[in-house]
Amino acid sequence: MDRIIHKITPDENFFLLAGPCVIENESMAMEIAEKIVTATDKLSIPYIFKGSYRKANRSRIDSFTGIGDLEALHILAKVRETFGCPVVTDIHSPEEAAVAAEFVDVLQIPAFLCRQTDLLIAAARTGKTVNIKKGQFLSPEAMKFAVQKVRDAGNMNVAVTERGASFGYYDLIVDYRGIPTMQKFDCPVILDATHSLQQPNQDAGVTGGRPDLIETIARAGIAVGADGLFIETHQCPAKAKSDGANMLPLDQLPALLEKLTAIRRTIAHF
Repeated sequence: MDRIIHKITPDENFFLLAGPCVIENESMAMEIAEKIVTATDKLSIPYIFKGSYRKANRSRIDSFTGIGDLEALHILAKVRETFGCPVVTDIHSPEEAAVAAEFVDVLQIPAFLCRQTDLLIAAARTGKTVNIKKGQFLSPEAMKFAVQKVRDAGNMNVAVTERGASFGYYDLIVDYRGIPTMQKFDCPVILDATHSLQQPNQDAGVTGGRPDLIETIARAGIAVGADGLFIETHQCPAKAKSDGANMLPLDQLPALLEKLTAIRRTIAHF
C-alpha cells in the first residue's frame, strides 16, 4: 500500500485515522469501516481504519479489555482485505510488535508508553509505520527523542500524535503550538480530536469526556496545519465498551469531515 501517513503538501487533503476505541465484534467493525470509507472516498481523504485489539490501560479491573487478541487482529485484517484500507492498532509490549505487525500496517504506541525504549525499537524493527502518541506529561519538544529512537532502529516511517496535556488531575488541554513544533522533527503530526477531550481520574473509575467539543478541536487542528486527524467513533457511544464518553457518534462523522475538508482547502491557499 502507498504510504498514507506522511507530511502533506499544500495540495493534499489531511489523512484520517478513525474507528472504534476497541474491536467489540466483527459486525460493528465492518459497519464502521464501510461508512467511513464511503465518506472519505467522497472527500478524497486518505483513510486508515483504527481499532485496538486489546485495551491494556484501564482504570478498573472489571473494565472491558477485548474479545481476544487473535480474534480481534483477524477482524482488523479482514477490514483491510474487504475495504482496501490500511489499519492501525496499539501495542503495549515489545513482544506484541511482531505479532500485531502480521495483521496491520501501522503500529501505534500509547501515550503512557511513548518513552519505553524497548517498545519503540521493537515496533521500528517490524518495518511498519510507527505512530507515537505524545505523553500527556511531555512537552512537544521532548518527543524528538522518541522519534529518534525509531529512526536509530532503522525505521524512517514515524509519526507523532498530539493528544492533549494534563491540566490538573481531571482535565486535558491542547496546546496547538505543539503541532508546528513537532513537525520540525521532519515527521507528520496527527491531532487526536477525541482523546484530547478526555476527563481522566473520575471517582467512578471511568474516564469522562467532552464529545461536544470534538468538532472544535478538529477544526482548530486542521486550521493550524496538522497533517492528519485521529478520531474515535462508534455507532452508539453510550453503549461502547471503552471510551464511550469521548467518542464521536458515527452518523455525525461525514458532515464533520466535509467541514474539515473545506477548512483544509481554504488554508491551502495561504
